[in-house]
Amino acid sequence: MKERPETRATGGYIQEADQMKNEMSVRVGEANGEENKEETLPDHEDEKQAKVALTLLKRRIEDAIQGNHLLGKPKDSKVCQNEALKAIGELKEIKLWGVPLNPIKSHAGTDIVLLKFLKSKNYDIRNAFEQLKKTLIWRREFKVDEILEERLDPEFENVSYLNIIDKEGHPLFSDVYGGSKDEHSKKFDPEKHYGKFLRWRLKYMEKCMKELSFEPGGVDSMTQVIDWEDIHGLHTKEFRSVYRKWWTLLDENYPEIVRRTIILNIPLWFHVSLSFSSRLITHKMNGKTIFARQGKATETLLKFVSPENLPVEHGGLKRTDDDEFSPEDKATEVNLKAHATEEIKIPAPKAGVTIAWDVTVVGWEVRYKEEFVPEDEGSYRVALQEKEKKGEENHNVRNVFYIQEAGKILISIHNCSNKCKKVLYRYKTRPTAPVYSSQK
Repeated sequence: MKERPETRATGGYIQEADQMKNEMSVRVGEANGEENKEETLPDHEDEKQAKVALTLLKRRIEDAIQGNHLLGKPKDSKVCQNEALKAIGELKEIKLWGVPLNPIKSHAGTDIVLLKFLKSKNYDIRNAFEQLKKTLIWRREFKVDEILEERLDPEFENVSYLNIIDKEGHPLFSDVYGGSKDEHSKKFDPEKHYGKFLRWRLKYMEKCMKELSFEPGGVDSMTQVIDWEDIHGLHTKEFRSVYRKWWTLLDENYPEIVRRTIILNIPLWFHVSLSFSSRLITHKMNGKTIFARQGKATETLLKFVSPENLPVEHGGLKRTDDDEFSPEDKATEVNLKAHATEEIKIPAPKAGVTIAWDVTVVGWEVRYKEEFVPEDEGSYRVALQEKEKKGEENHNVRNVFYIQEAGKILISIHNCSNKCKKVLYRYKTRPTAPVYSSQK
C-alpha cells in the first residue's frame, strides 16, 4: 500500500518542528560546556558563591580596562602612549544599557548587569567575560547605541510594538510574524530584507531596554510574545533563517533580558510534535518558553497580562489612544457555563449621565444582546445592539449610552458552545450636559 501524501507531509512538518525546537534549545545547552572547569562555580544557586563569581568577573573587567583590551586587542601593536591612554580613558567610561561597567564607578546597576552574563553562562567567569566582550564589540560595530536616532523605512512598522506590561510589571514586546503570503515572503527574504528587518527589530528592542531599570528592586527583564498567526509556509527556509539568526543574536547580546517567551498560534502539526517530544522540557527551559496553539492565544496571554493591558487585537480591552478607559479601570471577570446565559446589569440610578462599557469573551462563540431597561420595566425597553459573535473574533464590544431616565443597562450573553467561557467587562459613568436643539 502506498503511503498517503498527507502522512508524508505531516512527517516533514514534524521534522521541521524538531529542527526549530533544537534551534530554540541552543541557549539551554551552551552553558553546560565542559571547558574551563577550574573557573566554574558548580553551586551557582548559593548566594555567597554568586558573589565570589561577581567579584572575579569585576577583576577581569578592571584588568581589561587598564590593559586596553576590553574591546579586543588594538590592531596596531605600536600604538603611541597618548593614544593608549585616550583609549583607556574611554574604556573607563564605557556603559552597557546605560549602566557603567567600570567597577570603580560603584554604580548600583553594574552588579545587576554583570550577574545576567554570569547566569547565562552558568556562572563560568571566563565564558561570561568573553560574552560581555563580544556584546560590547558587536554593539560598537553594529552601531546599536545610535539606532534609536535612525529613521528606518516603515516597511516593518506593524511587525513589533511595545507599551504593554505584564501582571508583574515587566515590559512586553510583541513580534507579529504573520500576514498574507506575499507580506510574509517580503518580510523574511533573507537576501533582500533581513538586514532591514534586523535593524528595525533591534530599534524596538532598544526602546524596550529604555523601559527597564537596572537598580535594586527595579524591573530588569521583559516578556517577549511571538505571534505565528496566518504564517504561510512556516517550514520555509526564509522563516527558519530569520528566526534562528534573531534568536541567536538575542541570546548572545541580551542575556537574561527576556524572562519569558510566549509563542502564539502555533500550527496543529507543531503542537502535535510538541506533545510527543520532551526536548524542550529541561530545568532551565521549562517555564521560560510557553506555546499556545491556535485558538488558545487569548487564554494564554491572560495568564500573564491583565485584560486592561492586553490589546484588543489579542482579545483584551486595551485600545490605542483610548480616551474612554485607562489601565486603571479594572475589569470584572464572570464565568459563563456551557450553553448557559449570563446577564450583566449596569446600574443607571439617575438621569443626565453617559455610561460607557467594554465587554469581551475569551473565545466568543456567543449570542450577545444589549438593551436599556427603565425602572418602570413595564413601560418600554431600548434595544442597543444584538449580534452573534464567532470564535475567531477577538475585538471587544464597546458602547456608550446617554441616560435620560433612571434604569439599567442589561447585557445578555448566551454561550453557544459546550465549553465554559470567561467574560470580562468594565464600565464607567460620567456626567453629561444635555444637548438642546433650537428651532426657529
